[in-house]
Amino acid sequence: MKNPHDIIKRPILTEKAYEGIDEKRYVFEVDIKANKAEIKNAIETVFAEDGVKVAKVNTLRTIGKMKRQGRTQGMTPETKKAYVILKKDSKPIKFFEGMAQ
Repeated sequence: MKNPHDIIKRPILTEKAYEGIDEKRYVFEVDIKANKAEIKNAIETVFAEDGVKVAKVNTLRTIGKMKRQGRTQGMTPETKKAYVILKKDSKPIKFFEGMAQ
C-alpha cells in the first residue's frame, strides 16, 4: 500500500478553489498513478483527526506541453488534480478554515 502523503502532493489554492471551500469542496494535486479509491483513502487517513469523510472524488489530468526558449526546448510536467467533496455530516478540514471569506 502506498503512503498517503505520497499520494497527496499539495493543496491547490486558487480563487476558484477558494469558492468551493464553503461547499466542502477541496482541490489537491495528487500522484499521477493514483486512482479515486486511493485518493479517497489517503484524504481520510491524513485528515482523520479532523473527522473528514469523503463523499466523492473527481480527477483531472493535464498533459505536459512543449515549451521553447531560444534554442532550448523542454516539456512542462504532467499533473493530476483531485476535486474532493466531503459528506454533509463531515467536519471541514482545519487547514482551510479562515481562508474562504
